[in-house]
Amino acid sequence: MRKIGMIGGLSWVSTAEYYKRLNEIMAGRLGGVHSARIALESVERQAYVDAVIERGDEAAACEIILDAARGVERAGADFIVISCNDVHRFGPEIAPKLSIPFLHIADATARAITDGGLKTVGLLGVMKTMEGTFYPDILTEHGIETLVPDQPDRDYVHDRIYEELVKDRFTDDTRDGYRKVIDNLAARGAEGVILGCTEIPLLLGPGDVDLPTFSTTELHCQAAVDMALVG
Repeated sequence: MRKIGMIGGLSWVSTAEYYKRLNEIMAGRLGGVHSARIALESVERQAYVDAVIERGDEAAACEIILDAARGVERAGADFIVISCNDVHRFGPEIAPKLSIPFLHIADATARAITDGGLKTVGLLGVMKTMEGTFYPDILTEHGIETLVPDQPDRDYVHDRIYEELVKDRFTDDTRDGYRKVIDNLAARGAEGVILGCTEIPLLLGPGDVDLPTFSTTELHCQAAVDMALVG
C-alpha cells in the first residue's frame, strides 16, 4: 500500500472528514481492520488566512503550502492530496519543486461528471475556486462547461463557508440558501453541481437538492485510495 501525503488544516473540519473517509474507504475495499497509510501535515490556518485574505500575498500563501508538501514528502509519502479545493491553484507552481505527484481534485471530479454523462455543471466553493481557472480548465479538457453563480450568489456561498462551515456550523437557513443558489444555476442550464469546497458536502447531503451533486471530498478520497492501492 502506498502512503498518502495529506495536506490539511484548511480547515480542520474538512481535514477530519478526509481522514475519516480515507480510512472508511480503505477498510471497505480491503476488509477487516485495514486502514490507510497517511502522512498528515496540518497547516496553521490563521497564518494562511493572514497571507491570503489580510495581505493578499499569494506568494506567501503558496510558500506555506509548499512547506507542507515538502513535509509529507520527507515523511515518505508517495503522492499528495490537499484537503482543500482552492489551494489546488498552487499546484502548477509547487509540483516542479517536488519528487512526488499531486492527485488533483478537479481531475477526479471531471472523471465522475464524464461518467455521469453531464455536459454543463455549476461550481460552488470559495471565491478563489469559483472565480479561478483550475476547475474550468480541466473540465473543458473533458468537454464539460462550467457555470458559476452570479455575483450576489457567489458572495453568499463564499461568506457562509468562511463564517460558518469552516467553523463546523451547519444550519437549515444556510442549507436553504444554497438550494436557492443551485436552483438559479439550474435555471441557467446546469445539469449538476460541483460541491467544490470540502465542507459543502457536510451541509448538503444526497437528496437535499434536485440536481445531481458531485462531492469533491468523496471523489478525491476514492481516487486517493485507488492510487494508494496501485502496484
